[in-house]
Amino acid sequence: MLDELDIATKAREFIRHCGPLALPVSVDAYAAQIGGTVVEDTLGEKEDAWSFREPSGKLHICVNCAQTPRRRRFSVCHEVAHVVLGIEPDHSAPSWSYARRSPGEIACDDFAAELLLPYKLFKPRVDSADMGLAAIGELADEFDASLQSTGSRFATFSRELCAFVVSEGGKISYSARSPRLREAKGWIRRGMPLPADSYSARVRAGEGLSSPEEAEPDQWFEDWQRDGVLIEDTRHLGKWDQTLTLLWFDDEELAPPAPERKQWEEDAYRLRELDGVLPWPGRSKRK
Repeated sequence: MLDELDIATKAREFIRHCGPLALPVSVDAYAAQIGGTVVEDTLGEKEDAWSFREPSGKLHICVNCAQTPRRRRFSVCHEVAHVVLGIEPDHSAPSWSYARRSPGEIACDDFAAELLLPYKLFKPRVDSADMGLAAIGELADEFDASLQSTGSRFATFSRELCAFVVSEGGKISYSARSPRLREAKGWIRRGMPLPADSYSARVRAGEGLSSPEEAEPDQWFEDWQRDGVLIEDTRHLGKWDQTLTLLWFDDEELAPPAPERKQWEEDAYRLRELDGVLPWPGRSKRK
């Protein structure tokens, strides 16, 4: 199976063959690059898209007209990914669920995100953007991509200490972390429930949105031993019971972890209470 670097490399090579890009990128141009055309049709309720190639070699990519325009754009790029990566489709799990999708489908999702949010166009905008889901939403509008895809790539390319977390049914299914947060060993465990009193958990339970809040780092990151002010911003998508969370440290640098304290053995390293008995042999040997 291809790893993330392989997928990114293949996607960027494919984009390079398509020529100069304008925003938002043309998914029809991507389809044309592999000899395909895009048509909209009425598909099953849980079906995003499918494709087939005629004996002549012409490829047809059918997308579900009932889906949102952004979902349709992503679906076209996902179908392109199947062709370029040579991965057979596996539609046994719903497309919106990261936790239940096969590795091949996830690989095609990663490829599709690279096509919709090309590195050369997206990275400079991440570097100049403010931190927060509002800024990610503006980028999603500019690139005509979903908040999930944009947030994931935002964290992946950010210079800051940040993470974008996707939860389903109140449990973490996916997280993307910035290089600096990876270096700081900010691990977020997949399958972990949303912290009970976190902003994300409260919004999922029905609390109204407010401004980003300060969060407890050790509730989100495993074995976290550093000081720092963590900020949490969130959105909840009730239709799929998905919670999107952006976490970032409001510090330019994090203090290093506190040194581990050793447990000293009392008899060996503490002074014992004076009892009048000398600790060396009492008998002297005189010559």
